[in-house]
Amino acid sequence: MNRPPSFRLLVSDPAHFIAWGFGAGLVPQLPGTAGSLVGVALFLAVREWPPLADPLAYFGFVAAVSIIGTLAAHRSARLLGDEDPRCIVIDEIAGMLFALLLLPAGWWWVLVAFILFRVLDIIKPWPIGSADRRVHGGFGIMLDDLLAGGATCVAIQLLNYPLVRLT
Repeated sequence: MNRPPSFRLLVSDPAHFIAWGFGAGLVPQLPGTAGSLVGVALFLAVREWPPLADPLAYFGFVAAVSIIGTLAAHRSARLLGDEDPRCIVIDEIAGMLFALLLLPAGWWWVLVAFILFRVLDIIKPWPIGSADRRVHGGFGIMLDDLLAGGATCVAIQLLNYPLVRLT
């Protein structure tokens, strides 16, 4: 990285502010986990908001965050001179928001989704790891986390399915 992340740099460009997860990317240890926690907090803040209560509307919200995040990540990485800087965590935020789509009721599902998403984001099984290695730029930064979020969402639905059938 040509320029180390700092609060001064964070507020110097809107792309940094968005890409760095409003400051979560400045956390020195585990910035990806900090970004994922911002995603959980954002989910908890918007899930009861009437315009986003419908799953389709919430998906549109996730898509908007992903598109804006991709553009911000691309610009921030370019300005920093680094292909995928650790301080960029908007991808974790978007991926976590995607993981929480169609989440069953209960706080434990948020915890399960958070843990599963972090595991998938860290170990990067196929196709997540393949996308991480082969796709570059802002889209590449975002893609592997969106795949991890989508896989988490599907896994939560599969885990919940037997529970739904039992009731």
